[in-house]
Amino acid sequence: MTETEHEFAPNPVLARLYPEVAAGGFTRMDGSIDFYTRINALVGPDSRVLDFGAGRGWWAVEPIAPFQRQLRMLRGRVKEVVGTDVDPAVMTNPSLDEARVVELGAPLPFDDDSFDLVMADFVLEHINAEDAHDVAADIMRVLRPGGWFAARTPYRWSFVGIGARLIPNRRHVKVLKRLQPDRLPEDVFPVRYQMNTRKDINRYFVGHHVYVYGQVCEPQYAGRSVLAWRIAAFIERLLPYRLSATLMVFVQKGDA
Repeated sequence: MTETEHEFAPNPVLARLYPEVAAGGFTRMDGSIDFYTRINALVGPDSRVLDFGAGRGWWAVEPIAPFQRQLRMLRGRVKEVVGTDVDPAVMTNPSLDEARVVELGAPLPFDDDSFDLVMADFVLEHINAEDAHDVAADIMRVLRPGGWFAARTPYRWSFVGIGARLIPNRRHVKVLKRLQPDRLPEDVFPVRYQMNTRKDINRYFVGHHVYVYGQVCEPQYAGRSVLAWRIAAFIERLLPYRLSATLMVFVQKGDA
């Protein structure tokens, strides 16, 4: 086991409210397990994968549940993992075979039909309205016919999405520091919420096979407050399924 695996310990609030975390380090509602299990089902040893908005790969260098890291780490299990991000920190991401810094709204520097899967994990909420159409088109351009785009993103009209948009972007770092004291400022980015409803996804990826579902996860955003966790979990239980906090998005490129 690596040093980070030895250091991993579940959030104490998580362990108190979801005691099953003792069995493997994750809860029955873990969105990362759901998302990356499905990604693993869509790739194989010959797959080329693009991690769109890969960032610094915090999960590969900080203590997380070993099974979560195993699911996330595609490098070495697929043919190639390429990552792009607007932040130069992507060049230090240890989960990538190749990294590129791509300016916001700039075309992806890859040939048509280059990848078998493109994934965007909590990235779509940061796309500007004026870039959304071009971003979607460019993602599908670099996918081979039959390839998959996989994304998870906060739902715009969930209480989490509404709350995030009520906080000015300039205050996000300060607010998240109070809720999630372990989160680094470099992992916080402005939110736009222009590609974050089922209608948005169907509109931007028209002509392809779109599959979107809601995911109710444990409220990690509540930080280390047991009361905040209980309140957030209670609210989510009361809300209808279509208002689930997270959207899981899977789009298969058409053959045309």
